[in-house]
Amino acid sequence: MTGSVILDPLVPLVVLYVLAAVAVLGLGVAVWRGLVGWILRALAAVVLLGAMANPSLQEEDRDSLSDIVIAIIDESASQRIADRPDQTAEALAHLQAEIADRPNTELRVSRLGDAEGDGGTELMMALSEALSEEPQARVAGMVLITDGRLHDLPAAPPVLPAPLQVLLTGKDEDWDRRLIVRNAPAFAILGEPVTLTLRVEDQGAAPQTEAVDLTIAIDGGAPLAFQIPVNEDIELPIDLPHGGMNVMQFATPVADGELTDRNNEAVVQINGVRDRLRVLLVSGEPHAGERTWRNLLKSDSSVDLVHFTILRPPEKQDGVPVNELSLIAFPTRELFLEKVDEFDLIIFDRYKRRGILPSTYLDNIGTYVQNGGAVLISAGPDYATADSIYRSPLGAVLPGAPTARVYEEGFTPMISDLGERHPVTEGLAEFAPAPTQDGVPGWGRWFRHVEVTPSPTADVVMTGINDQPLLMLDRVGEGRVALMASDHSWLWDRGYEGGGPQLELLRRLAHWMMKEPELEEEALWVEPNGLTMRIIRRSLEEDTGDVTIVHPDGTETIVQLEETSPGRRELLWDAPEVGLYRLTDSATETVIALGPAAPREFEQTIAGADVMADLVAGTNGGVSILEDGQPSVRAVRAGRPAIGNGWIGITPRDAYRTADISVSPLLPAWAALVLAALLVIGAWLREGRR
Repeated sequence: MTGSVILDPLVPLVVLYVLAAVAVLGLGVAVWRGLVGWILRALAAVVLLGAMANPSLQEEDRDSLSDIVIAIIDESASQRIADRPDQTAEALAHLQAEIADRPNTELRVSRLGDAEGDGGTELMMALSEALSEEPQARVAGMVLITDGRLHDLPAAPPVLPAPLQVLLTGKDEDWDRRLIVRNAPAFAILGEPVTLTLRVEDQGAAPQTEAVDLTIAIDGGAPLAFQIPVNEDIELPIDLPHGGMNVMQFATPVADGELTDRNNEAVVQINGVRDRLRVLLVSGEPHAGERTWRNLLKSDSSVDLVHFTILRPPEKQDGVPVNELSLIAFPTRELFLEKVDEFDLIIFDRYKRRGILPSTYLDNIGTYVQNGGAVLISAGPDYATADSIYRSPLGAVLPGAPTARVYEEGFTPMISDLGERHPVTEGLAEFAPAPTQDGVPGWGRWFRHVEVTPSPTADVVMTGINDQPLLMLDRVGEGRVALMASDHSWLWDRGYEGGGPQLELLRRLAHWMMKEPELEEEALWVEPNGLTMRIIRRSLEEDTGDVTIVHPDGTETIVQLEETSPGRRELLWDAPEVGLYRLTDSATETVIALGPAAPREFEQTIAGADVMADLVAGTNGGVSILEDGQPSVRAVRAGRPAIGNGWIGITPRDAYRTADISVSPLLPAWAALVLAALLVIGAWLREGRR
């Protein structure tokens, strides 16, 4: 119970001040005239003015409130390595026992995990949230049990109401090895080297090491082994092997005694793009569709086209002198022998043997395919004759042999059952200008079809008259070939009967021949979105089996994909953490990095509170190393140092809650009136006697 005097004037303070001034003036006149009762008059004025001021006694009934100590327990990824979880649990148990032994003191415990995404340890955010939930006047201390590796120091509260103490986990002999990859671009041009900066960095009490092993694997393939020095930057030039996403994994072996292997790997994902697609178009003779091929290829700014066309075959006799046909000779030898490997795609449009291109040149193109090149044949009626290009050395790599029969009648190209699953023709019917009816795509007809017998290894993805093969694809050696058994695809581009998707078909064919990953027949890839991955499996087979997901920590999860369209299976899967995941089934394999393979938590793993030293010192708190023992808890006055040898301090706040308030006047109004009257009468009587 506590009390205090309060004033609640019955009249405005201005009036009270005026009456007091009048009273002082009257007393001055009384003293000047020598009235002996002026003292009694003064006392009467004081009583009357005091009564009008209405003094009261306010009494409060207070309940004492306990002091609060806030403990933030760091359970982020870096706190789960080595024996830090045991150190944390022991420190918390000791702190709970110390606070329990103190009278009128409570402990509030808040646990902190990894931040969303790759935010690291948001220790200050956790402290701010914990403080916002407690009355500031009751907070006697704050304790952080952590390794000191936080990533949100600017989010620290601007004012801390009590000493901040840090109980630091870790040991003096801790050391760790970290692999760092810098200067990794998101995109790179195929054929141009990309320079990455690698560094293997030892932290803490690391043993003396001059060089370590380094392995580099691309798209989950067999790793290549190297040796690089420690604590030095190494410039590494890399040529991307293919277009699309290239996933490169760098790793160093785990050494005895290091804290964790989570930062011994680094993953770089670079999207390979082609600067320009170099295409050689070889036209056998002028025809209605020749310009269509040229216009399609020239309309794409990323295509560098060289058009070789035979305008005047040798059998043409018109009497024109040879020296008047052209100003310069066409570089046939240079194109077909010396620089043929520089082309990404060679297209033969209605070409037949006429002796212009010797067999040696065509044989060289066959070798070009075997070594990884791509050839597309657009076959006209000449493909079925004795002068067919199939009868040349190039026929050894072509996917279909002519039967000498040519159909000259209208037909609508159809996608085969295999074509519904093949990435080149999958969903091609969606590009039709008219809806599909009774299984027939709504695009225009063609009017010539060369009958061919496909090779045993060829994939027939489109059919024509009587379900005869129309578009055949095959792999030969390291290269790829395609045969279109008709020269009327140009009707689609001209819009005949509505036209059709010639441009889309040509684009897909070119990308398939360029071995773009998104058009591989057997492919497994992942589209990440945060920690959610869309797993996509494309196959020409009916059943692909389950997919095994290998987590960053080595554990495995087996999932089953659901068919969403012919040849395509998908699944949305939520990953439990960031890092490098390896996915594999019976035939394919891929890797994907969700966030960095070595998260932010593992950039610095050696315990240390240097980052927040100034913040802690500003509250008179300090850092206690748990390896040196568990500190006791003491009470210290506000403003005094709250850290010492083997102890940490909290400041009792003596907080209370007012349970009841009572207000009573010091002197009743009637008593003040009687007292003032007696004083006035006394002054009058005394002055009257004199």
